[in-house]
Amino acid sequence: MNPEDARNKIIFALDVNGLAEIDRYAGMLSGRVGMFKVGKELFTSSGPAAVKAVQQHGGQVFLDLKYHDIPNTVANAMLEAARLGVQLANLHALGGGEMMETAARAVQKEFGDDRPKLLAVTILTSSTEATLRQVGIEHSVQDMVVRLARLAKDSGMDGVVASPLEIELIRAACGPDFLIVTPGVRPSFAAADDQKRIMTPAEAVSAGADYLVIGRPIAKAADPAAAAQLIAAEIMAGCS
Repeated sequence: MNPEDARNKIIFALDVNGLAEIDRYAGMLSGRVGMFKVGKELFTSSGPAAVKAVQQHGGQVFLDLKYHDIPNTVANAMLEAARLGVQLANLHALGGGEMMETAARAVQKEFGDDRPKLLAVTILTSSTEATLRQVGIEHSVQDMVVRLARLAKDSGMDGVVASPLEIELIRAACGPDFLIVTPGVRPSFAAADDQKRIMTPAEAVSAGADYLVIGRPIAKAADPAAAAQLIAAEIMAGCS
């Protein structure tokens, strides 16, 4: 794997406050990471301007809003995400097949091949089997992840967001071309924080992850650009 391919696997989680912080990190990390994740907190505070701020620095965007609503509402939200020019956008697989199919058809109809890749969230990386039981799901985390990944693929999604610990199971169920985006990745120099099902970047990529979502290990580093380079080096070393 070459340095550019390693960098492109890193999605930096822009868990920051306001446009000034976006400008700071996007300016610092464009060219050192493959994409920037704009999530609920930032989008709620700054709206579509957050996406535009990243794009002004030449950065690509994963819009991580995890839509979960009635099918037409989610389809229209996905269309608006596509109109923003993002590269990845997601919804919750637990919303069901009709919701995912309606969204996929709407985006494909309007944008064709020039569209973002659509992802489904399986089970959040902060969740455990105890978490699932609290909401009445008696299956194991792994069983639910694979079940939801299959449903997502059958419903027209391009891939899933899932813990790195389920990568191999998803690959076996959904094939080599199904995208897997993995949070819960912590480089060897960083703390686990609140993620419970984690791997190192090298382990996740070796297992088959297409993209790694990494926030605090970069954002909290004394030199974020250097931290991103260290992570890319870990990926290269683990895949050599």
